[in-house]
Amino acid sequence: MTVQVLLADDHPIVREGLKAVLGRQGFKVVGDASDGRAAVRLAQKLRPHVVILDLVMPGLNGLDAAIEIQKTCPSTNAILLTMHDEDQYVLQALRAGIRGYILKTQAPEDLAHAVREVSRGKLYLGPGVWQTLAQASLAKTVVPRNPLTRRERQVLQLIAEGETTKEIAVSLGIAPKTAERHRSRLMEKLGIHATAGLVRYAIREGLIQP
Repeated sequence: MTVQVLLADDHPIVREGLKAVLGRQGFKVVGDASDGRAAVRLAQKLRPHVVILDLVMPGLNGLDAAIEIQKTCPSTNAILLTMHDEDQYVLQALRAGIRGYILKTQAPEDLAHAVREVSRGKLYLGPGVWQTLAQASLAKTVVPRNPLTRRERQVLQLIAEGETTKEIAVSLGIAPKTAERHRSRLMEKLGIHATAGLVRYAIREGLIQP
């Protein structure tokens, strides 16, 4: 059986490069997306075996996109492909049920191995990621759970990307009053009451690029 793969990255050159790499390894790339929301829609339509997601993407980040995909496509396993090797990102991904975490600095053969393992329901972490987890374990690092709900994280990302409350409501398919409530609650939880502070927090959390 040929493993079917869906790609999501906001850089066209990266997507084309990944298609070439995966094609040479015998995988079938059934679709590609430039943002998290498009990735969720395509996953629901195409039902691939594996979806490879960049962590930082506009509209909806890779982590939250993976959570959405897992809810509606339980047979699709997700891999995060990212530059971030900090323990907070790795642990958040594992808690969310991500089956693969690989760094963009790794060799193409590592990505192919990750796809094979994850398509079989196994867990794959790149060598650098294992080192991060080992160091965190030795240091007894405790990464606190994100205080925000999934919807609040989505609203935060859109605020940080410059969308107004009305635009956020349209993007998420919710009423403007509901979007405003999410905005107020996340500000209260974080103790941040200015947009600039929310942007800085979103950058620290890896929701947007600085």
